[in-house]
Amino acid sequence: MNDSNSLHAGAADAAPSLSTVDAHVYPRGGLDVLSREEVARLRDASGGIKDLLRRCALAVLTSGSASDDPRAAQELYPHFGIEVLQQDRGLRIELRNAPAMAFVDGQIIRGVAELLFAVVRDLAFTAIELAHDDDLESSSGITDAVFRLLRNARVLHPADPNLVVCWGGHSIGREEYLYTKQVGYELGLRGLDICTGCGPGAMKGPMKGATIAHAKQRTRRSRYIGITEPGIIAAESPNPIVNHLVIMPDIEKRLEAFVRMAHGIIVFPGGVGTAEEILYLLGILLREENAGRRFPVILTGPTGAAAYFEQIDRFIRLTLGEEAATRYEIIVDDPEAVARRMQAGIRKVREQRIAQKDSFFFNWAMHVPLAFQQPFAPTHEAMAALDLHHGRKPHELAADLRRAFSGIVAGNVKEDGMRRIEQFGPFEIHGDPDIMQALDGLLRAFVEQRRMKIAGDYRPCYRVVT
Repeated sequence: MNDSNSLHAGAADAAPSLSTVDAHVYPRGGLDVLSREEVARLRDASGGIKDLLRRCALAVLTSGSASDDPRAAQELYPHFGIEVLQQDRGLRIELRNAPAMAFVDGQIIRGVAELLFAVVRDLAFTAIELAHDDDLESSSGITDAVFRLLRNARVLHPADPNLVVCWGGHSIGREEYLYTKQVGYELGLRGLDICTGCGPGAMKGPMKGATIAHAKQRTRRSRYIGITEPGIIAAESPNPIVNHLVIMPDIEKRLEAFVRMAHGIIVFPGGVGTAEEILYLLGILLREENAGRRFPVILTGPTGAAAYFEQIDRFIRLTLGEEAATRYEIIVDDPEAVARRMQAGIRKVREQRIAQKDSFFFNWAMHVPLAFQQPFAPTHEAMAALDLHHGRKPHELAADLRRAFSGIVAGNVKEDGMRRIEQFGPFEIHGDPDIMQALDGLLRAFVEQRRMKIAGDYRPCYRVVT
């Protein structure tokens, strides 16, 4: 990777204590062999999504940031600029007033540069290939789009199943973080790769543990995949261990990507985003079409998190029924048992995929209904209209509960959602009294356990109407 950078500390147009860099960066891998027409399309696409590109690029250039405020980086680097330029040898990226933390001795850190080009690659692919795709109205069309995005990102790995998706909160305590690291270590010792939402906390811990284990086992080409979406990445910048970044167009395609790529899922303690993921997954697994699918799901945490999982379990049983609880197991304070169970579960996944002639790298056979694929815009009207009542099929109720949690995530950390809350006040959520009481209790626990926000006082963006 050839770079030409000029470093100037304490630039006048940046915050006084922050250094910035002007640089031009050339790609390596994926975007280094392009025709002139392809480069021109990339350049034009990047111009049409200039603000989105700027926000996502700034997120990866501040990789490892502990903030979960999507506006923080923009305020710290108000004059940061990025431009995709065409030249005979392909393309280059021009950076102006970029965070100096992404550079060492005047050269961009290689891993950061790779993430930067992943941003350009994924946003441009979405703008070029998916923006006018009429097939995105059908379930099969959306699944095909998810596949194409992942293939374009080169994260589909045609080898024996070994990818564990780890979900959990970005705002967790030290004990919980160390536990996620221990679980990651045990997974890594068994040759398993890690995929997370790419941020801090429970998304960083398993990756960090796995890197040590992979080094001990002399495992080469380990994968630490981070899957995010534009509204999330600005609030949860990639942790430093991520070596494959994928930016999906929206939260629904992000969730489907997790399920399609995973050979098993581990859920650590978290907040509303983790609850959204659990309900999405259970809503799919409760479909009759998926009744026989091998798919290990383990909820786990240290001893101090036992009460957390008990509350999650009660909420699931109340809303989705006892059958839902059969699709996961809870293991408390035993990283080795988690890894052994997951490894055994993945062996069964492998056997089933072979028997049914399904691919190892993309779970085509899993049925994901359109209700779980269509993007949900969390407006005040849409949140108030959610049908959170008994008497519905469990997977239908799960879909609307997922949307409720998704709206709260948007109000907490996504810029558009935060703007709506500032303008119109908190979202109102309605439903059957016992469901609302259980939901209110769960959300109150998240607040009390400081799972909603990394730092500062939390002001709820919602009101549960009981």
